Amino acid sequence: MFIPRIRAGFTIIELLMVVVIISLLAAIAIPKFGESKGRAFVAAQRSDLANLATQQEVYFFNNRAYAPTAGLVGVGSSNGVTLTISEATGTGWSATTAHVSSGVLCAVSYGTAGLVAPAVTSGVITCQ
Repeated sequence: MFIPRIRAGFTIIELLMVVVIISLLAAIAIPKFGESKGRAFVAAQRSDLANLATQQEVYFFNNRAYAPTAGLVGVGSSNGVTLTISEATGTGWSATTAHVSSGVLCAVSYGTAGLVAPAVTSGVITCQ
């Protein structure tokens, strides 16, 4: 007596279709993930400058001058961010941030301190 064989499993065509669909989804998702990381790096830079601005005002209230280094005001930078105070006097200050992975430079100036590119307006954090 002949017993028919029941085949269980997937055909090669079905497996190839699954691989193609997963590849298409990955091709869409990977660039979006990179863009999200870039925006997060810039957000960290902006946050560091905003924190510095707050602490500079506290320092000014106590010392009647702005701090020439971030360490004097107790501001640390985010992971991968370099925070640099370009100018600090009794009437103003300016600073920049850069992230090692983003290639974006952010800057802010307050008071009579000279504007540092890419800042174009005093008191406004600008990134480029």
